[in-house]
Amino acid sequence: MSAFERYLSIWVALAIIAGLALGRIAPGLVRFLASLEYGSVNFVVAILIWFMVYPMMVAVDFRSLARLHERPKGLIITLAVNWLIKPFTMAALGVLFFDWVFAPFIEPGTSGHYIAGLILLGAAPCTAMVFVWSQMTKGDPNYTLAQVSLNDAIMVFAYAPIVALLLGVTDIAVPWETLFLSVGLYVVIPLAAGIVTRVMMTRGAANAAAAEAALGSFTGRVKPFSIVGLLATVVLLFGFQGEVILAQPLVIVMIAIPLLIQSYGIFAIAYWAAKAWRIPHNVAAPCAMIGTSNFFELAVAVAIGLFGLNSIAALVTVVGVLVEVPVMLSLVWFANRTRHWFPAEETPIRAQKVRT
Repeated sequence: MSAFERYLSIWVALAIIAGLALGRIAPGLVRFLASLEYGSVNFVVAILIWFMVYPMMVAVDFRSLARLHERPKGLIITLAVNWLIKPFTMAALGVLFFDWVFAPFIEPGTSGHYIAGLILLGAAPCTAMVFVWSQMTKGDPNYTLAQVSLNDAIMVFAYAPIVALLLGVTDIAVPWETLFLSVGLYVVIPLAAGIVTRVMMTRGAANAAAAEAALGSFTGRVKPFSIVGLLATVVLLFGFQGEVILAQPLVIVMIAIPLLIQSYGIFAIAYWAAKAWRIPHNVAAPCAMIGTSNFFELAVAVAIGLFGLNSIAALVTVVGVLVEVPVMLSLVWFANRTRHWFPAEETPIRAQKVRT
């Protein structure tokens, strides 16, 4: 993990400050950028989000799905947490805090939009950063790749229906066309582009090692665009949200509280399930991390598409970025110091296949 990635929360915080300043200093420029849209798609934001998502999708290798049957326990926990527990606990926490606990401190009629932003985060399991967390906990990289690939395949079909179902909790009318358009633009198209890129970059390689080296070199070159796209999107979002945030500075804290409870709670469920099932640590740690972390790039994109650049829902998803990195680093620390709770680590999948 590079120093830049390690301190991502700091750069996001600086981008927030820059966005607030931009909204004050150049409100005309911000309004002009917001006007560059067709239907529900803002062209500037769409380009920035593709910059964010595309490098991550290049890392997805669906061939790894052929190895999933070799260790079903970690996969079962990951899928159960990601698709049967996490979206619903996030929606429940959103209702608890914004319909009840924080209701006196927010504008009447806005609770549903806070809850919607939380739902968009909770329904999107991590795609890219989980590779970083897996590496930091000495997880099996091939098994992590297989888990991520399967989750991405499920997300293409399940994200929109789950989000639509849970948005019904907030009494928000679901614009189905916009929701499916967002998933198509920010999941399907980048994923297809990533697959094409993998084929092009590995074609003609002398062997598997050469193919991986070529792909690694390419992803290393394009990865900075992902961070630049994220930070530029944060600047724009907070440029639009400046008045709301300055009028209610505690809104960031209110959003962060259910996100913190969700993150630590989901990690505890997955990690202790893996411990009880005696799953080796090099599988247990990544399977807990993938459920805890969020695909915040997708959540930001869909929030903008559904509710607009200056919406509360979009603000919530950006706060998710701010909260996630320090939370995940603390969980990496915890996982590394509890390695002795788990049975001896198994040989990585690829090595097993070579021996057989």
